[in-house]
Amino acid sequence: MSQNLISVSLTDADYADIDAALTVLESQFGKLINLSVSERRGLSKMGDKSEAFCRQALRVLDQNRHVLPPTLDLAEAQRDLAHFDQLRDRAVRLQGLQGRMDDTLTALGSDVMSASLEGYALLRVVGEGSGLESLRQGMSARFSRRPAGAREGAANTAGTTATPAGTVKTVQ
Repeated sequence: MSQNLISVSLTDADYADIDAALTVLESQFGKLINLSVSERRGLSKMGDKSEAFCRQALRVLDQNRHVLPPTLDLAEAQRDLAHFDQLRDRAVRLQGLQGRMDDTLTALGSDVMSASLEGYALLRVVGEGSGLESLRQGMSARFSRRPAGAREGAANTAGTTATPAGTVKTVQ
């Protein structure tokens, strides 16, 4: 029985709407920065534990502005925190969508792979004598590599081939 984890029913109009929405997101998020790996490593980071400290520090500083040196821009730090909160809410929503997109792509790919393997096995059975043998042999290149477990014992695998199911059979 064929696997069918998902059947997507998005229309061309749906994809056009999605593309338009992504264009808007790309335009708006174009205002955000992209740090290099070395830049990211060198930054002080506000994690879960330090977030409460940062919020409290900004409140205390706001209540005691008389101790602030002119070099500390409290208003900018407060704006940064407000944007942090706003963007994090959107990031959580985007991460949820990205997770669903990843799962959908995985399911669609698995459905396609399952149907392809089932069809390939069918070609092996009915292909001989029906003129499909050369096509099936061309497709068999996908299975010509040794499985990962067989690579470790490569000296012991002489005279073996991989099958579509990923098992190794001995060639006499």
